[in-house]
Amino acid sequence: QVQLVESGGGSVQAGGSLRLYCEASGYTRRTDCMGWFRQAPGKEREGVAAIDSNGTTSYADSVKGRFTIPQDNFKNTLYLQMNSLKPEDTAMYYCAAGRGIATMAHCSVLDAWGQGTLVTVSS
Repeated sequence: QVQLVESGGGSVQAGGSLRLYCEASGYTRRTDCMGWFRQAPGKEREGVAAIDSNGTTSYADSVKGRFTIPQDNFKNTLYLQMNSLKPEDTAMYYCAAGRGIATMAHCSVLDAWGQGTLVTVSS
């Protein structure tokens, strides 16, 4: 059973940066994809970025060019570097672990979720 704990959230002004962290433990051999998701108040959860064991990354169009997952951190501490933050990036951010490939900012299958870390961007 994979356990995931996120940290690094906080409040920042528009244009600022934050780095989110996902500490993972209990990996199984089947875990070969991880990702970041977010959910804003009143909205559905959406994929932000994902990375698989081949080093393939996939990003939502809304964050391309601003958010990155360092590729050398797969299955260790997963990061999400967020630059040029906008008020619309305000949300609870979740780390997830699963299987398959990273595509469309998701993994093919998601097996475990963290509790989330809150990001607030003010204008």
